[in-house]
Amino acid sequence: MKTRGYAVQTPKSPLQPYDFERRELRFNDVAIEILYCGVCHSDLHQARNDWGWSNYPLVPGHEIVGRVIDVAPHVKRYKVGDHVAVGCMVDSCMTCDQCRKGLEQLCREGNTQTYCGFDRVTNEPTKGGYSKHIVVREDFVLRVPDSLDLSRVAPLLCAGITTYSPLRTWGIGPGSRVGVIGLGGLGHMAVKLASALGATVTVVSRTPDKAADARELGAEALLLSTDNAAMEKAASRFDLIIDTIPVRHDLNPYLPLLDVDGTIVLVGQVGPLAEPSTVPLIVGRRRIAGSPIGGIRETQEMLDFCGRKGILPDCEMIRMDQINEAWERMERADVRYRFVIDMASLSVSA
Repeated sequence: MKTRGYAVQTPKSPLQPYDFERRELRFNDVAIEILYCGVCHSDLHQARNDWGWSNYPLVPGHEIVGRVIDVAPHVKRYKVGDHVAVGCMVDSCMTCDQCRKGLEQLCREGNTQTYCGFDRVTNEPTKGGYSKHIVVREDFVLRVPDSLDLSRVAPLLCAGITTYSPLRTWGIGPGSRVGVIGLGGLGHMAVKLASALGATVTVVSRTPDKAADARELGAEALLLSTDNAAMEKAASRFDLIIDTIPVRHDLNPYLPLLDVDGTIVLVGQVGPLAEPSTVPLIVGRRRIAGSPIGGIRETQEMLDFCGRKGILPDCEMIRMDQINEAWERMERADVRYRFVIDMASLSVSA
């Protein structure tokens, strides 16, 4: 299938139009016309090869919402015209212990990423959702609830599941006390989801300027991390802290905020951190953990939960040809809170 997208050719080049071929449908594939694609900070990291495993030309995008335009003979769950979604992975071994438990994100052989991965059959590089079409194995296609606004669903496929998964893993519900560090694309979803699960939510921020936003999103308070007295008073306040900071930072100020057996879960920074002190960990039986996305079953659960509760990210819609400017703004944190590309703005012809 001939299609068009936007790609980077080198770690230093801008995104530019790029024509390429999607594979022919295999027996269990779904072909999707992409309607909307979210813009994730990891798109920029991958484009710049910040993590060291990028391949080029690179078509980013793993927050995909679209319409089914074709199905292979063995596909049972979807039909032409269905509204569907694709997240951060498009395949896995499906046979290891983790895959059998519905934890494809933790596949022992490594899951196949939506972009910057390699097809398990042909070994060709995968290309993502900054494009008009995508072909995906049926098992990794998700159904979008009819109650949700399609134009705002896309960020749920990464920011949504990345924050929903640790909330579910650590059993957050009514009576739970949750802290959220940072109020960006990930953080604002963590607040919405934790609040909808019944938790008491506090945003932890360096500045007070997001206090009104925090409350509007569902938080009960904003805790200033730069206010030493307030931080000391908040000792042992939280059962779970979701840390969404996407750069290297110091965990030490946040560890005393955890109650006994509390956990701080890292979902933002991929890479090194400042060295944490073990004192608050040992004396308070506290934990530092990491969490990636969720599996397909949990991602569908999250979409259905958002459909029932009316939860959607706060988005700013852009055209495809505005993506380089959007990336520059994203680096400056100049977005409230997630960019979404309207793929109708991308023509399939030159």
